[in-house]
Amino acid sequence: MFKNILVPTDLSEKSIKALEIALNMSNKGDRRITFLHIIERIEDSDEDELKSFYDKLASRARLKMKEMVTPYSDRKVEIDNEIIFGNRVGEIVDFAHKHDIDLIILSSHKLKKADAVEDWATISYKVGILAPCPVMMVK
Repeated sequence: MFKNILVPTDLSEKSIKALEIALNMSNKGDRRITFLHIIERIEDSDEDELKSFYDKLASRARLKMKEMVTPYSDRKVEIDNEIIFGNRVGEIVDFAHKHDIDLIILSSHKLKKADAVEDWATISYKVGILAPCPVMMVK
């Protein structure tokens, strides 16, 4: 049912659980997982002035993503690592549109009763509302 799964990552250990769920859902045949990291740009900044800074962030992210997916290299599922620059929510939703994503699996957190209204503004909840496909939030 889900052939093209997107797993956004903030490079934290929480993302590994979402990746493992995607892998377990992808045991059969021609499934593809995209492990996506978005590097947030500093608004109203000089792109040229910060180029080396962004290049270093991308290089570190590439190494961390490779480290995160290496333990699963024996699986017969293709895992693509992608790095994009921009707004995290907008880029995740846009990526899902452009790449015919069937399912987004991303880490989230449990709502705190005391801060429930504040928790609705998280990236995972915004993606859940705006995505063009089903979204699974992993707590």
